Amino acid sequence: MHLAFLRDYHEALVLTLARTRPTIERGTVAEVTGLTPQAVSKVLARLLEEGLIAPAGVRRAAMGKPAAIYRLVPDSRWAIGAHVTRRALRLALTDLAGTVRAGVTTALPPDFTPEQLLSELSAGVTGLLAAPGPGGAPRHLAGVGIGMIGPLDQATGTVRDAHRLRHWHDIPLADLATERLGLPVHVDKDVTAAVTAEAWRHGAGFRDAALIMVESGVGAGLWLGGAAHRGAHTNAGEFGHTVVQLDGPPCVCGRRGCLEAVHDRAGDPAAAAAVLGVGVVNLLQTLDLGHIVLAGADLLEHGEIYRGAVEHAVRTQVPRADWLSVEVTLAGLGTDTIAAGAAMQVLNARYGVPDVRVPARPQPNRYPAVSPESRPEPL
Repeated sequence: MHLAFLRDYHEALVLTLARTRPTIERGTVAEVTGLTPQAVSKVLARLLEEGLIAPAGVRRAAMGKPAAIYRLVPDSRWAIGAHVTRRALRLALTDLAGTVRAGVTTALPPDFTPEQLLSELSAGVTGLLAAPGPGGAPRHLAGVGIGMIGPLDQATGTVRDAHRLRHWHDIPLADLATERLGLPVHVDKDVTAAVTAEAWRHGAGFRDAALIMVESGVGAGLWLGGAAHRGAHTNAGEFGHTVVQLDGPPCVCGRRGCLEAVHDRAGDPAAAAAVLGVGVVNLLQTLDLGHIVLAGADLLEHGEIYRGAVEHAVRTQVPRADWLSVEVTLAGLGTDTIAAGAAMQVLNARYGVPDVRVPARPQPNRYPAVSPESRPEPL
């Protein structure tokens, strides 16, 4: 098992490099990854056999032998990501490079039930898979990822009590969706899926960051030390339910003065953005982040107002902002961020570098091909 894990780890290192560069060659891979040339040759041979990379010609140097170069084959693997909002279901068909190749959005009934969601999910996945892949070849689908409203237990794929949805108390969504679709299904909080998409886009420099989402609620996806942070119960990110006003309005979570409740009652986008800025500064003071990404359909409708307000809060409320610098950006994939991120989680769990940190508690290994807490299965 140890040797199989190392093999998968080495292959993931090479695939990650291939995903972030137009082409790769053996010498460059060895230099960047630290693998021996012999190990790199073996990894490249396996990836070629699996169709994950393909020859891309040779590089002729002034001296020495020509070097074979390779490129990623994005069409070799696919995943579908789902973004569940309180109003709609968004689906994104994503290739191995993390590019959204097709998508569909379906309205959901008010206060929808698990059965209603599963029915729309099944129809949407079937529709996306109906079209053949490039060249008419069948698509090699790694699985389906679902970015869902929390709170939820990501380790078991169970939605505990989705805020503002009455029918979602301890619902085993991963099990139900797997049974309905006949595919491996990974369930995570919507904000964690979204921050995964941003991490794929930004690369290795995206190590300590948060994605703040405003879409019928307020949440935060955390990316700490180069990996998604889910917490002891896999429910981290309930950013909107941190109190900013002790005598504030009641919140759907049962407390008073939560950021989400104060934000929602601010009255206009500028005032709401100022409230969010205060919450972001609180988060920065707690976690010392280097990057804040602003996302969510409701926020992006007034994206520049929110970005300006958060940047102003960072400049004026963070002590020594000249030293504790923070980059504030809008989500690069717009309203596709969560659906694409859910798909990328599936691809990353199988073809990305595994997170080798010890989890806070044992994680069930029910879906080894897609669970980010489990080791990837050998190719």
